[in-house]
Amino acid sequence: MNHMWEKVTNGEVYTIAEMSGNHAGKLENALAIVRAAKEAGADCLKIQTYTADTITLDSDNECFFIHGGTWDGYRLYELYQDAGTPLEWNKIIKEECEKVGIDFLSTPFDTTAVDLLEEIGTEIYKIASPELIDIPLIEYVASKGKPMLISCGMGSEEEIREAVDACHRMGNDRVILLKCCSDYPAQYDEMNLNAIPDMQKKFGVKVGLSDHSMGSLADVVAVALGGCVIEKHMCLSREIENPDSSFSMEPQEFAKMVEDVKNASKTLGQAQYKLSEGEQRSRLFRKSIFIAEDVEEGTVLDEKNLRVVRPSNGLHPRYYKELLGKKVTRKLTKGTPFEWNMIETKN
Repeated sequence: MNHMWEKVTNGEVYTIAEMSGNHAGKLENALAIVRAAKEAGADCLKIQTYTADTITLDSDNECFFIHGGTWDGYRLYELYQDAGTPLEWNKIIKEECEKVGIDFLSTPFDTTAVDLLEEIGTEIYKIASPELIDIPLIEYVASKGKPMLISCGMGSEEEIREAVDACHRMGNDRVILLKCCSDYPAQYDEMNLNAIPDMQKKFGVKVGLSDHSMGSLADVVAVALGGCVIEKHMCLSREIENPDSSFSMEPQEFAKMVEDVKNASKTLGQAQYKLSEGEQRSRLFRKSIFIAEDVEEGTVLDEKNLRVVRPSNGLHPRYYKELLGKKVTRKLTKGTPFEWNMIETKN
């Protein structure tokens, strides 16, 4: 079984370090990110497979320019030239992942990218948020029969359903949707993570988070809401400038995020009331009924000489009011756990 699918099926959280453009055009940086991702505890290293020519057109028309946001002023063609991972690196990066023992996946942006990834033996595919509506691409990826992650940033309910239906139409049911806010960096009040359980219910698939916010908070919340995959951009250092560095985690931050989501997953446990071993021990320090001061035989029990205190060696506190006004059958000393045989009659 595919490692990712096996892990999420077993209720574990699968973490993905997204390299994207953080290699800054240097293969040695790309391979260093693979090693850093492994050391940080990521389950998987992700890249993107495209060229500027396969993802857009080399056009100066106004609609090809970006205005505002992280990539303000970029022409799309030039952005993808700067951020892209050379196609010949795909195999080299995958081999480095295998060498260090971390899963590899990529986001293809056209069918030629899928063909390349199939050729090198890719076992997981990711559909990026803008490609949610590229139904022909989704069908082609789904036809390969591999587990698929589909980011849903900017997607309407109808668009998400159309993408999931396309996968099912091709006989591929191993689909995980990723809640995503397509803003870089994403702001907390725009993330709407309550959509995670809603998406699980509406589309009948597992759901994770593709997270562009800073820090681990959103990732912990996502796991608490049932998220099974966390994807986060990772760089060697934000000082190595590239189109994605400003909203990417450095290795020590990614390692902290991995630790946080694993611990968040552990805290969820099961919806049951069985006591842990620690709780069993702690029950000793619950309250019970004790003699609170020395009393002689025949003394009437009142609120001064009979109290509900810790620990739990005496009678259950539910009997306290029933005992008030009763006479004790013998001399008792302060600190004695109370028992039924210490009163004249039992109601």
